[in-house]
Amino acid sequence: MKSTSLSSSYADAGVDIDAGSEAVRRMKAHIGSTRVPGVLSSETGSFGGMFALNDTGLPMRDPVLVSSIDGIGTKLKIAFATGIHHTVGCDLVQHCVNDILVQGARPLFFLDYFGTGHLNPSVAADLVKGLAQGCRNTGCALIGGETAEMPDMYAADEYDVAGCIVGIVERRRIVDGSLVENGDIVIGLSSDGLHTNGYSLARRALLERGGRNVNDQVPELGVSLGEALLWQHRCYLKPVLKLLERDGLVHGMAHITGGGVIDNIPRILPNGLGVEIDTSAWTVPPLFKLIEQDGNIDSGEMYRVFNMGIGFVIVTAESRADEALKCLRESGETAMAIGRVVNGSDVVLV
Repeated sequence: MKSTSLSSSYADAGVDIDAGSEAVRRMKAHIGSTRVPGVLSSETGSFGGMFALNDTGLPMRDPVLVSSIDGIGTKLKIAFATGIHHTVGCDLVQHCVNDILVQGARPLFFLDYFGTGHLNPSVAADLVKGLAQGCRNTGCALIGGETAEMPDMYAADEYDVAGCIVGIVERRRIVDGSLVENGDIVIGLSSDGLHTNGYSLARRALLERGGRNVNDQVPELGVSLGEALLWQHRCYLKPVLKLLERDGLVHGMAHITGGGVIDNIPRILPNGLGVEIDTSAWTVPPLFKLIEQDGNIDSGEMYRVFNMGIGFVIVTAESRADEALKCLRESGETAMAIGRVVNGSDVVLV
């Protein structure tokens, strides 16, 4: 017969149910601020988020849902080191929005997963505050999520977060790269720092080999190193949607994430086509030069790992390139022609 002299609880095992309840309480206002037409779920904590397409008011005859899922990667290490957590939440949403935007989709709703070894309600609420900001920025709803406290799974004061987005596009307006042809112009839109890719290499170069600290003020950056590494992932939704209103203007789009222009642009090219990229068409921001210098990294490797100042590309006909550039610049984007589609199969930097 078992002894009953000692009792166990979930808290003894390292899971604090009260902390979980407090975290949800702090999240509620942020989540509620993202409500948009179509959301049917009335309470935070529902088992499933409900969304009615017919309630969105979008004039679509043949709608197609587009989804994507991603994380923030080791950019989180910078959040841990600086104690700033809301910006990475916004990063996650805006990264995912860009991913479905390349197919012409606008976001409808977003779901997140937050896992940690010991739940800190303040940190969790800050992260959700950032998620909510990203959702408000892009007009989508934070419709659901999961917060998991798992002792011994994570280092102290660390966590991981991932997000799933669902968007919508009219079938006839799907952008899949099939219109791209030889002679088309590649337009680049400027990035705001590293976005959410390449942080494992950046941290090794700057913090280990360069001997820098996130609190160091870096004159060429104008801010501390930590602030620069936390610059948010720029979202291109609003200017690109304006382009998509013009029939036939956009032949293809690519979100420049891990792999840089070298690995991401080929994902939208028809067989037999490649791209020549003129790297002198834009000025590489100082943060990337600092990483290259401190880490003694080959230039080719830099262009394969980082966005190098170009966060999104749009392919259009040569005859309409000026029209596209004018529209983007009027929307406040720094946009420039950075290359041309050619016969071949590679991205060549010239």
